[in-house]
Amino acid sequence: MDGDGLRQKLAGGDTVVLAGCFDALSARLAVNAGFEALFLSGYCTAATLLGLPDFGYVTQTEMAEVARRVCRAVPGAMVVVDGDTGYGNPLNTIRTVELYEAAGGAGIFLEDQVWPKKCGHMAGKKVVPRKEWLAKLRAALDARERLFVTARTDARAAVSLEEACERARMAADLGVDAVFVEAPESPEEMQAIAEATPGCVRVANMIEGGRTPLRTPAELHDLGFDLIVSPLTGLLAAARQMTEAFRVLAQKGTLRDDSDLVLAFDDFNPLVDLDHHYDLERRYGAGDP
Repeated sequence: MDGDGLRQKLAGGDTVVLAGCFDALSARLAVNAGFEALFLSGYCTAATLLGLPDFGYVTQTEMAEVARRVCRAVPGAMVVVDGDTGYGNPLNTIRTVELYEAAGGAGIFLEDQVWPKKCGHMAGKKVVPRKEWLAKLRAALDARERLFVTARTDARAAVSLEEACERARMAADLGVDAVFVEAPESPEEMQAIAEATPGCVRVANMIEGGRTPLRTPAELHDLGFDLIVSPLTGLLAAARQMTEAFRVLAQKGTLRDDSDLVLAFDDFNPLVDLDHHYDLERRYGAGDP
């Protein structure tokens, strides 16, 4: 599903929650849980693809390839893809937009950090001059077909809340679909962002343990935020569960007495459509000599 579907839901007054994913399986799990919209997180992709922090190590084409796999696995979902800084200048940003649309992405986040960037809830962020970021946003808007373009600014931590709000207003004037002031640290700051950006779709980034206090979608709607991203929930949950399962396996050498730590083999197989592939094998005789 493309960016028009996301625009329609938001225009209809819906609050949309994007479940963070990082590969085809995590995307399927999110869709099976009932999510219609997903966010392919750069933080998660760096961790799962490379085992590295979100320090700008993931390349443009690596991210596009993961997006292609995710979108193919969940063709009915709206997948917004982390575009970081566009991976260069406005020309590089155009290519990023083209790659993400070709992959099946419904949207892109484009931020104003200096490259290589850092996770928005980490220390040490720097932002580029306004004109540089706005030029990349203009390029993205001109190049897109239906991609939902979100303008993210990290100026709250790098400069000031006032600077972040001004950048969000300038991005909105360009015609972006949503504005995203990263890492406000209180409901009062979120209220100030909403007041400074009238008429805009606003993004709230809900990271467990992050700088922004966690709020429910209803609470965030009341604050003026209707595009809600929960980018790390799946990754952090998976890491916690795998840590415990591997700890027990290393200690005991078996999970015979701790099977509750893992999904049963027969319960996992439907997640990868095993029966469908058995049907294909029978139909085409793929198992015959």
